[in-house]
Amino acid sequence: MAPKKEKAAAAPKGDKKVKKGNRFKNALLADGVRRFSKGKVFQRKKLFALKNLKKVRVEKPKVAITVVKKIGGAKNGGERKVLLKKNKSYLPTKSIVRKRAGKRCFRHHKRSIRSSLKKGKVLILLAGRHKGKRVVLLKSLKSGLLLVTGPFALNSCPLRRISQNYVIATKTRVNLDSFKVPKHINDTYFRRMKKKKNTRTERDIFAEKVEKYVPSEQRKADQKTVDEAVLKAIKGHKEGKIVRRYLKSMFALRTNQYPHRMQF
Repeated sequence: MAPKKEKAAAAPKGDKKVKKGNRFKNALLADGVRRFSKGKVFQRKKLFALKNLKKVRVEKPKVAITVVKKIGGAKNGGERKVLLKKNKSYLPTKSIVRKRAGKRCFRHHKRSIRSSLKKGKVLILLAGRHKGKRVVLLKSLKSGLLLVTGPFALNSCPLRRISQNYVIATKTRVNLDSFKVPKHINDTYFRRMKKKKNTRTERDIFAEKVEKYVPSEQRKADQKTVDEAVLKAIKGHKEGKIVRRYLKSMFALRTNQYPHRMQF
């Protein structure tokens, strides 16, 4: 058998090895609170010893930028300072100027509407004053909003616009292919004009009344013509009576009912 190697003699208790490196560590006791203060750290690291050291600055040789040149002529002063490296007297022009793409306004953006949102579909409104009501889709406008109606005779929902994000499309559809919505019913049709206040005359603050919105005669006539066409289409449906009751009823969810798990 090979002889066993003798174990190294244990070092005496007094001679403990000291690890090299940064022996001083300022432990973090809590958020923003260290074990040693700033002054104590300064003292323990002996940074004060470096204050008395004088730094030797190496001066760089100065490089001449200009040169003095002699100039002939009695009125020219005899001498003139000239730059060694002259600045460019002109900048080269671009041969081809690239056209920048103009800013695309929001009104010029392309609108994409869900394939399920077709003319005559019965929708459920999820936002606004008439949320929970079922309405009939008439068309999609240039702004990307949907033009819908109750009709007003069934659920008191007039002609109005709504975003497709706040709508659930159902499987029920009314045939409105033959009906065309009047051209003047567009985004500007729904814009409200505010009356200008006369600031020059004196006014009584307490006598002022809040102006309420009142639909115009044109709006009432358009509502009537659109509703007549929609009600006629509902009457021609196979289950016309059920569709009328369906449009009159409100949509609501009970406990443990989730819209993404339901079919409409």
